[in-house]
Amino acid sequence: MGEVFLGADLGTSGLKLVALDGAGRVVAGAEAGYEHDRPAPGRAQIDVRRWREAFDAACSELAPALAGAPVRALGLSGQMHGAVLVDGGGRALHPALLWPDARATAELARWRGLAPADRAALANPLVPGMTGPLLAWLTAHEPAAVERAAAVLLPKDAFRAELVPGGPLVTDRSDASATLLWDVVADGWSPAAAAAAGVPPRLLPEVRPADQVAGVARLPFGDVPVVVGGADTPLALLAAGTATGLQVNLGTGAQVLRPGWSPRPADDPPVHGYADVDGGWYAMAALRNGGSAWAWVCGVLGLSWDGLFGAAASVPDAGGAVFRPFLTGERGGVAGPEDRGGWDGLHPGTTRAHLARAAVEGVVRAVGAATALLEVPGDGAPVVLTGGGGRAGVVQQLLADELGRPVRFLALRSASAVGAALLAARGSGADVAVRHAWGPLVEPRP
Repeated sequence: MGEVFLGADLGTSGLKLVALDGAGRVVAGAEAGYEHDRPAPGRAQIDVRRWREAFDAACSELAPALAGAPVRALGLSGQMHGAVLVDGGGRALHPALLWPDARATAELARWRGLAPADRAALANPLVPGMTGPLLAWLTAHEPAAVERAAAVLLPKDAFRAELVPGGPLVTDRSDASATLLWDVVADGWSPAAAAAAGVPPRLLPEVRPADQVAGVARLPFGDVPVVVGGADTPLALLAAGTATGLQVNLGTGAQVLRPGWSPRPADDPPVHGYADVDGGWYAMAALRNGGSAWAWVCGVLGLSWDGLFGAAASVPDAGGAVFRPFLTGERGGVAGPEDRGGWDGLHPGTTRAHLARAAVEGVVRAVGAATALLEVPGDGAPVVLTGGGGRAGVVQQLLADELGRPVRFLALRSASAVGAALLAARGSGADVAVRHAWGPLVEPRP
């Protein structure tokens, strides 16, 4: 085995680590799970040290497969939003607050009180789990920690600071643009949003290119350069090579991504507009409830994942049953924060297979509703489908039917981790292109 590039994806419930060789092949992979803490209803946080423990476990699992191959660099991908207060040495002063956290709901009033032009320049929905509102909450409720802090970092940046002690406290555009502290139109930090949130400007990190080397980490593979990294969603786009058209990622949640978005002012719009890692932009319609809703259904119906999709495929329709997947509410657009899930339209003839079919259809319909929020070109180009929830043929067919477009599944163990490995290669000066394993093209049915 020749030299390899590592990519680590710091997810909400686990870390995935992949090794990409110079020919663009994923030659090894490992993962380690973790649970985040829920100290009170509506709160989500985690000790940053758990991320390092998971990474170390994944490295130990990966090392034998690499058989001593030289590791050129490490790239990082991270869950978006969230807030981590760190001191000047990069040490976390407080548990990391994560994107599902809703403690800052009241703080959103500060953003609604902005001058209309300043609020529209943020060009994103107002969500309490974004960095700005969470930092505003910390400023109000944990002032001592804020006073001691040298910076507020995004999750992957705080993890990088853990890997590279004394390294620069920086972020990249893809994460910065998703904080509600970023002027999307001017492409820089928003002084108005920071002031309204009560955020000291000194806490906002410097923004550097995603593929720039930020330091060297001492790993089981030796001393490895670490690049700045990027947010998980644009790195999934990078790994898939989706420069135009539409990409749907079906994981714990679901994201519909449209590259090539042009920034423009928008006051609390139903869809997100974020920077990618190549200097451009993309639009995203996001759902909290994707694979997580299917996991709940599996538990209720006593089915495995294969059993769920097998049962759904065994009947031609749901027999009148309808499933709403919004078990934890939504951000708006498709459904609201107070919406909830469940089956409807049941009758004595409803079977477990009908319930399974309705559940699969319900998530697919929600993806269709999210897609309708985006300005999608009417060219009928194939949709790129990624994520573990898209592996089943019944999901691919129903999605093609719902969107009225061909769908092609791209089998990547972790598209975001692969995208991070590509950043590592770029930071090393290597020209690497991913070898894609495409599934069959699934055409929509009349």
